[in-house]
Amino acid sequence: MVTPDDIRAAAQRIETIIRPTPLRPAPALSAIAGGEVWLKCEHLQETGSFKLRGAANASARLGDVAGVTTASTGNHGRALAYAARQLKLPAVICVSRLVPQNKLDAIAALGAEARIIGASQDEAFQEARRLKRDEGFALIPPFDHSDVIAGQGTLGFEILDEIPDAASIAIPLSGGGLLSGVALAAKSRRPDLRIIGISMERGAAMAASLAAGHPVEVEELPTLADSLGGGIGLKNRLTFQMTRDLMDDLILLNEEEIARGIRHLFRENGEYVEGGAAVGAGAVLAGKLRAENGPLVLILSGRNIDAAQHADILRSGS
Repeated sequence: MVTPDDIRAAAQRIETIIRPTPLRPAPALSAIAGGEVWLKCEHLQETGSFKLRGAANASARLGDVAGVTTASTGNHGRALAYAARQLKLPAVICVSRLVPQNKLDAIAALGAEARIIGASQDEAFQEARRLKRDEGFALIPPFDHSDVIAGQGTLGFEILDEIPDAASIAIPLSGGGLLSGVALAAKSRRPDLRIIGISMERGAAMAASLAAGHPVEVEELPTLADSLGGGIGLKNRLTFQMTRDLMDDLILLNEEEIARGIRHLFRENGEYVEGGAAVGAGAVLAGKLRAENGPLVLILSGRNIDAAQHADILRSGS
């Protein structure tokens, strides 16, 4: 299992690769939420998302390998491609055909191959496993890996270093690597701090798995929160249990609520984010998330949205 000490070690290991990201006040959201709302701007991270933290930590602990591979909805693949380039390793990122073209282009720009396999992240994982088995690649999964979780958890310590009295942290929820790491770090200091996971209604695998009491497969559907898509793995070793044990509440949003979050963050805060990063703001705007018991921190997890899609979303709503 992952421990707070693992997260502290990860912070030292990756400090020269990642950048600490700012926390910014969100006055308009604070007025709606009934208390202080802060934005943890992890979309300003290198590669445009929090994923670099976990990918860098896991990559730094590799031995002698032929290359690195993973399956990804885009952001983890981009982060791993960046880390592999620093280590001068070949990288093959296996993706489904649902991954947007802008994310494929970003992976290729870092010198990695984006290999399109099937219609789901689970299908893409089959090719990543083959590369591990047959070609000697190191497989670094996007979330269910102790080093990845520890890397993501460094965000939790960063948040509490700046806002030690935070009452709750709202975290975009997909496979659970980010939530597991941040929740473990934050609750190791503040056991009473509330952790809220937020995902989309369309194809949220962790939400379906928690409802079933065990990991289940779900159909991946197109969604504005595409970075939150993908399965959690039927043989999930870590993040299902950690999410179940550490998360205090779960909120699901429809597509218009996600779009409202994107629009609001751009218009009111000047933050250009993807759908998966906007779910916290979307939940506040929908009246599903409040900040009455103390400061609420929303993690803006990534900015890797297609520019034309972002422009369409801005035009489509008031």
